[in-house]
Amino acid sequence: MAFSSDGKQALTGLDDNTAVLWDVAKGGRLRVFEGHVFPVIAVAFSPDGKQILTGSDDSSAVLWDAATGKKHRSFRVGISSSVFAVAFSRDGKQVLTGSQEGTVILWDGATGKQLRTFAGHTGVVYSVALSPDGKQMVSGSGDKTAILWDTAAGRKLRVLRH
Repeated sequence: MAFSSDGKQALTGLDDNTAVLWDVAKGGRLRVFEGHVFPVIAVAFSPDGKQILTGSDDSSAVLWDAATGKKHRSFRVGISSSVFAVAFSRDGKQVLTGSQEGTVILWDGATGKQLRTFAGHTGVVYSVALSPDGKQMVSGSGDKTAILWDTAAGRKLRVLRH
C-alpha cells in the first residue's frame, strides 16, 4: 500500500492482478488499474501524485497515469522474476524495481531505458529507495542485508547486516 503525498488517496495492490486507487476521506474507489497478468505486490506514488508505479508477479512494473488510469510504460525485469519493490526518484523521472532475483534496476521513466542494474543480494529485494538528491540508493533483502549504493557508479558503499 501507499499514500499519496497529500494523504488524500491510498493505493493498494491486489491478488486479482489489479491496483486500486482509493479516496481516503470517502472510502470509495477512484480508479482500478488493470493490465498485469499476476498479482500486484508493490505500489508507489510519484512525488507529484500524477503517476503510480505497480510491480507484479508477472516480472514487470508498470507506470500509469493516476488521473486517467492509462498505461504509460512497462518495465520488464526478467523472464520469471517477481517485482517485490518499486519506488520513484524525488523528481519522479526515474524509477526503481527490486526483484525476486536479488537485483535492483534503475530505469528512465520517460523512455523505459535501463540506466543501471545493482546486483549484490542473495535473496529477494523487498524494499528500495533513492536518497533525496538521487546520489544514493538503498535496497533491503530477505538475505538479511540492506545495501547502500552509489547510484551513478553502481557500486556498494556499505552493507548493513541484521
